[in-house]
Amino acid sequence: MALLKAAIIGGGHIANQNHIPALKALNEQVEIIAVCSRDINKARALANNHNIPFAYDNAGEMFNQEQKPDLIVNCTANNLHYAYTMQALENGCHVLCEKPPAMNAKQAREMADLAKLKGLVLAYNFQRRQSSEYALLKRYQNEGQLGGIYHIKATYLRRRGIPGWGNFTNKTIQGGGALIDLGVHILDLALDLTNYQIPDKIVANAYDFIGKAGGKGLKGVWDPSKFEVEDAVFAHLSFPNNVSISLSCSFALNTKEAESVNLEVFGNKGGAILNPLSIHTEIAGELADIHFSHLEQADNQLQNTIAFLDLVSGKQSNICNGEEGAVLQEIVERIYLSAEQ
Repeated sequence: MALLKAAIIGGGHIANQNHIPALKALNEQVEIIAVCSRDINKARALANNHNIPFAYDNAGEMFNQEQKPDLIVNCTANNLHYAYTMQALENGCHVLCEKPPAMNAKQAREMADLAKLKGLVLAYNFQRRQSSEYALLKRYQNEGQLGGIYHIKATYLRRRGIPGWGNFTNKTIQGGGALIDLGVHILDLALDLTNYQIPDKIVANAYDFIGKAGGKGLKGVWDPSKFEVEDAVFAHLSFPNNVSISLSCSFALNTKEAESVNLEVFGNKGGAILNPLSIHTEIAGELADIHFSHLEQADNQLQNTIAFLDLVSGKQSNICNGEEGAVLQEIVERIYLSAEQ
């Protein structure tokens, strides 16, 4: 079987540290033939660093070459996800796109619909699905040990974690703050556990008190005059079948821990906490707690890349696909709308 040819669009940190090493580890399935960045110097530097043959500053030129890619990894800024993903799909490439899917629900829907029309794979890099804890939690759910899940508390909180670098506080480039950067990861897991439904009601609040005050935290010093996004979001999602999700996420919040990422799951047969994983149920009329403290940790990025290639080759995969990404983006947009209103 011929190797799949891959290209990276975006010459930044996440391409260098995450996606390229994962693809190179799978060199029996895929070869990276090109890097494309709007900054040709970045593209050349990344290509040279990883012994990748070609570097471009124009995606159209890359797609017009005789040796064109079969798949694209889109590592661009949030406001460029849509344009480059649509261009790749139009040129017959499967796409693994960084999160969030897009800047709005309309874009995410168009991306999903075009992938379906072209018979191509579109997936998103919500790599926390591949953690050892979450994989085991999903197994317990699929085996029916939790019963019907009816409520999830989903949290991704940083005490002082506003990035002092990059474009994380720029709304035009990012589309939002704590929700779009952090909250989407844990929201994806909660939606995956509840069959990726669309809620009929959303009530949300967003805040920027700490961001607007300025300061220094875990991610450096940030400029309050350039802080255009939210530093915290709290939302309650209610679904038609009486399922609910409570979402809390923050760049900065006066809470105890420096960072907390977790799911607390409630089912009619059992419950669970994700990090560290524990199951809470009843056995023979007695309360029972099952703890998993020595799980072998997976390389989440590598496993998510494998899941993407599985989907490309027609196998079953647990990766966040284009349709799920469109649903998630619609929910994110509605959370922001509720908070504004």
